[in-house]
Amino acid sequence: MGNERSAARGGDPTGRWAPVSRWKSILSKAGGCLSSGYAWGAFQTARRNVREQRRLSGDRAECSDSGNTGWPFPRFISLFFPVFPYRSQRVDQEFQDVEFIAKGSFGPILKVCQRTNEQTYAVKVLLKTEIVRQGVLQQCKDGVDIQKQVRHPFVQGLQECWQTSRLLFIMCDYHCAGDLFMLWTTCRPMGEGRVRVFAAELGSAIGFLHDFGVVHRDVKMENVLLSERGHLKLTDFGLSRRLCRGERANTICGTVQYMAPEVLRGSPYNHAADWWSLGVLLYTLVAGKFPVDPQRDHAAMLVSVQRADIVPPASISQSLAFLLAELLCSDPQLRLHRLDAFREHRFFLGLSFDPDLLQKLPLEFHRSAENQPPPRPDPSPFTGFDCELLAASGLGVPG
Repeated sequence: MGNERSAARGGDPTGRWAPVSRWKSILSKAGGCLSSGYAWGAFQTARRNVREQRRLSGDRAECSDSGNTGWPFPRFISLFFPVFPYRSQRVDQEFQDVEFIAKGSFGPILKVCQRTNEQTYAVKVLLKTEIVRQGVLQQCKDGVDIQKQVRHPFVQGLQECWQTSRLLFIMCDYHCAGDLFMLWTTCRPMGEGRVRVFAAELGSAIGFLHDFGVVHRDVKMENVLLSERGHLKLTDFGLSRRLCRGERANTICGTVQYMAPEVLRGSPYNHAADWWSLGVLLYTLVAGKFPVDPQRDHAAMLVSVQRADIVPPASISQSLAFLLAELLCSDPQLRLHRLDAFREHRFFLGLSFDPDLLQKLPLEFHRSAENQPPPRPDPSPFTGFDCELLAASGLGVPG
């Protein structure tokens, strides 16, 4: 995204662009999160559209942001993101020891250390052009707004969020132990004792969200982080939505192998869909495989779910088998879908759902995320990187 421009500067003997190389190295590990795959393409397309509109209408209104010409949206772009305060401070002035964690849907996820308190956080970097292009603007704002208001021991905490002219930043608590999917891949199937604690923690988080009027819509192992002691934190509210009592959602969204039948069908659904997803997750933990094999799309997945005869593994207890059967009931009205009924199920007999007591329970824990480096993204050079994108956003470039 403009590497020719960087070369054209002849190495920049003034050193003005030197900080870019460090941030470029960090962000390049995203495997193209902000690269020509969509960032530069969206930028160029939008800019061409703006130029054509100007030519036809004769509009000479300024469409720059902070003095940078060519930005495809007018100066009031921040009005589209009222949840995100505007911040012009350079990111490298506020954070140190920045590392790449993972590649997200709209940009990289970084591990950072804040200079003021020396605390470590996870920061999602989202490209505004891609948010607008994919039509998930409201979804993005709602997810952040919900996570700001939700505070629970088994939900990942959101610290703050902000925006620059071109990027959005979402800073959350950092958990070094990875996610539940990583743990499952190293020790599947899991023992029933551990799954019992995990089920209580996730059920508590889901029930809390539902009492708050929020349906998560993407409960899955990859969206469950592990704390340093091996306990769970539900995260990623990008698909979450508020549903008032009696209200239904219609959007087909989520991860196909976790989606409830009513969601796959496109029928109106409510919070009960999250409890189906929890049932899929718990079944997968104890069985070592999904109850129904993932399919290419929601239509094929619906056919598989309707044809499947989901039988709990013979190795598990009868009480856990009953719990899974009640969660994986195809009729949402008959499905177990309330925290009080979930908590009183005989599978949890003798287990307190008090968060403090749950977090004190010892868990056999393999710190695979600490002992092994995260999967490396595409090591190919970060071609097409636009230094001006960093300059305009405040990512380590002097203004």
